[in-house]
Amino acid sequence: MCGIVAAAAASNIVPVLIEGLKKLEYRGYDSAGLAVIAGENIRRIRSVGRVAELASAAADVSAVTGIAHTRWATHGVPSERNAHPHVSGSIAVVHNGIIENYAELRAELTAHGYQFTSDTDTESIAHLIAAKLNVDADLLTAVRLACQRLVGAYAIAVIDWRQPGKVVVAREGSPLLLGVAADGNYAASDASALLQVTRDVIYLENGDIAELTPQGVRISLFDGTLVERPIHVSELSPAAIELGAYRHYMQKEIFEQPAALANTLEIVGGGKTIQPGIFGAEAGQLLADVDHILILACGTSSHSGLVARYWLEAIAGVPCTVEVASEYRYRTSVPNPRQLVVAISQSGETADTLAALRHAKALGQDKTLAICNVPESAIVRECALRFITRAGPEIGVASTKAFTTQLAALFLLTLVMAKLRQRLSGEQESAFIEQLRHLPVAVNKILELELAIEIWAKRFASKQHALFLGRGRHYPIAMEGALKLKEISYIHAEAYPAGELKHGPLALVDRDMPVISVAPNDALLDKLKSNLEVVQARGGELYVFADADSEIPESTGVHILRLPEHYGALSPILHIVPLQLLSYHVALVKGTDVDKPRNLAKSVTVE
Repeated sequence: MCGIVAAAAASNIVPVLIEGLKKLEYRGYDSAGLAVIAGENIRRIRSVGRVAELASAAADVSAVTGIAHTRWATHGVPSERNAHPHVSGSIAVVHNGIIENYAELRAELTAHGYQFTSDTDTESIAHLIAAKLNVDADLLTAVRLACQRLVGAYAIAVIDWRQPGKVVVAREGSPLLLGVAADGNYAASDASALLQVTRDVIYLENGDIAELTPQGVRISLFDGTLVERPIHVSELSPAAIELGAYRHYMQKEIFEQPAALANTLEIVGGGKTIQPGIFGAEAGQLLADVDHILILACGTSSHSGLVARYWLEAIAGVPCTVEVASEYRYRTSVPNPRQLVVAISQSGETADTLAALRHAKALGQDKTLAICNVPESAIVRECALRFITRAGPEIGVASTKAFTTQLAALFLLTLVMAKLRQRLSGEQESAFIEQLRHLPVAVNKILELELAIEIWAKRFASKQHALFLGRGRHYPIAMEGALKLKEISYIHAEAYPAGELKHGPLALVDRDMPVISVAPNDALLDKLKSNLEVVQARGGELYVFADADSEIPESTGVHILRLPEHYGALSPILHIVPLQLLSYHVALVKGTDVDKPRNLAKSVTVE
């Protein structure tokens, strides 16, 4: 969600801070600000709105030490007074996350004479550090003592004008990394913000606190113990996060799906068999004892899990449950030590999913697998097994290529589980692997339908509501299609299993309620046709995504878009692509902010 950039260098760091914030805009935010050390003072600039406005306001600012932030409101409305950085005495602080005991701290600090000028939980951090500076004048020690009082998830960066040339950062539950360069040292919540100055990064662990100066970095634990963390060379390239010739990142990422799938499936290689080792060296032994699979995820990632449930039960014969991560840890569940817990997250830092994973492990369920797009993320580090989807950076808030690559990873898991349970013949295995290899070509063919989808989008733009229908493993695809339309066009959309039409949703159908149906040529097609006829009989207008060989005729009020081929069990990966394109082009017609939809953030790192 929020973004942090910090720097202690030998030359002017303000352009670095501004450019870093621009690279973090995809995370979602409503205000931005920066603070730098300017002589015997902190110079702070804050603005509501886009980073470009902050850049204009800071055009005349020059400094060698500073912090910057983009805020997504959690405590207090979006406003300049609530924007970061927050100041107390000689220090300034930026913060990602949520401080759960902020009210207690606020009352305590107010009683000691500190005055609060914002509604945020972050201001309590600023005053707490200022109070600790009265106990120990060293900034690193003061921040360390303050962190011992904080409850919640946070990443913070702090400067003190009385200690120039120094930034102190700390992490507990919210992502933060350091950038190491010849001319200075940096910190950010995402490597993309630091590619402009370095690709050498250090990923901080929970409970780490670091002091940055132009000469080096020093990392310790909250108890003061010095620790070493390895330097990694980021594989992220500047070109990967540039928009290029596309109008929006979402469009770019939709069209990157063939390459993303090819990269993700490269691990299969040129062979005709698949091995458990693709999930880690211990996968063969760990997975052989699994008798149930629990998938934990949020949003789009949970939809990938719902598709996988159909695959795992039908192909591998493994019972599977999919839980919304934010709900799982707040209900009483029955732990199963032989259960594989699969945590799915694009960023690997999704707060609800990470907390649900930890809850599952606390219940004695230590067979864990991360399916994630970020190798050094918290979820990956905390799981016994992992599969890294090689989707590349996903900037658009509405997930596209992360979803299809998650599906590819989950299908590989299905094949491995089926093989371990002796439910997959050699012929079936070879056939599935060939289909996987052909996926990038098949998705490319669907992208060629964009022109026809644009025409449909123009009819949708004036609608207020839409109904999505699917059956079997395509019901979650209908759910994902509805989510995409909601996220970026702000059209209210709901998804139902087509068989549920007569049990309530049919009451909504009229000529102003378009009905979008995912209609692959599978065993449920005849049942789906009957459902579509019921809609047509009530005057509803149908938009059907069908396969080339499906016998659904086009007629008045029934619009058909035929996908080039039917793809069997892997059909969901193909059928989501035209729904992504439909949502994108509807949003274009409506003129919404496609990549940064209102009220949403890319990385949801708070509960």
